Amino acid sequence: MEDILDVYARPFDPERPVVCVDETTKELRSTPRGSLPVQAARPEREDYVYERHGTANVFLSVEPLAGRRQVRLTERHTKLDFAEELRCILEDDYPNAERVVLITDNLNTHGVHALYEAFEPEPLYRTTSS
Repeated sequence: MEDILDVYARPFDPERPVVCVDETTKELRSTPRGSLPVQAARPEREDYVYERHGTANVFLSVEPLAGRRQVRLTERHTKLDFAEELRCILEDDYPNAERVVLITDNLNTHGVHALYEAFEPEPLYRTTSS
């Protein structure tokens, strides 16, 4: 925990943004009978009857020192979805950053193994033919 607090205490550096990533699964519902109308001294309320429409996974990335956040939705919550979220953060959200400092929890899908399963590793050297 102290290591994470030390990372959060770093000064803002746009070349090395500190980005926190987490996700949650949310149930998708509708209220077929609509809302209950506003009455004197009572705010609008939703009826307790609802229809379930599956679930969605919500990825949230936050850069606290820049006041920046990004939300992406996926159908599932897998290692490959997590790897794709990291690709989006690096290539779409922070394409010019020298390095992105990533903070995640220790969920089993949050590991370097997800990147190896999702993407081909780049060679350490390039060969040229004469």
